[in-house]
Amino acid sequence: MFYVYIVECKDGTLYTGWTVDIEKRLTAHNRGKGAKYTRSRFPVVLKYLEQVASKPEAFQKEYSIKQLTREQKYQLIAQSKSDQIT
Repeated sequence: MFYVYIVECKDGTLYTGWTVDIEKRLTAHNRGKGAKYTRSRFPVVLKYLEQVASKPEAFQKEYSIKQLTREQKYQLIAQSKSDQIT
């Protein structure tokens, strides 16, 4: 399984990525060992997580999220939280 995720950095910015092990990836981000973007912006907080079946699907989903505006990303986050409730 693959995961596409959005984290919020300590400066309030959003970072989107993909991984096969979300716990390991979050730990890396929060130790300053993750993506170059998050190295100076940790700690990060997981805001969105989606499981996908394949690596190409993870790349495609990551790309599509990165094309969204900040407002649209927050709408996606809010929608995913309301989907979990129902």
